[in-house]
Amino acid sequence: MKATRVLVTGTVQGVGFRDHAERAARALGLRGYVRNLPDGRVEAVASGPQDRLARFLAELRRGPRGSRVDDVETMDAELEDEVDTFVVRA
Repeated sequence: MKATRVLVTGTVQGVGFRDHAERAARALGLRGYVRNLPDGRVEAVASGPQDRLARFLAELRRGPRGSRVDDVETMDAELEDEVDTFVVRA
């Protein structure tokens, strides 16, 4: 299991991006969260097998209809043990 923090830049707020990320992560059985950041980016932290994380990143790069993804930055992360599903955080 690996955890990855993802910062997505572009037109990613107000277009259903967090819901898109949540659906993709849950379908892949990942744990973690997604949230809007004050600077207009979206942050996601996801934990799971490497192959599923790669598929999740592909979904984030694609984004939902109406979004425009300019950049996806990834880095290793830690995820609290009490997180047992994938949620949208405020």
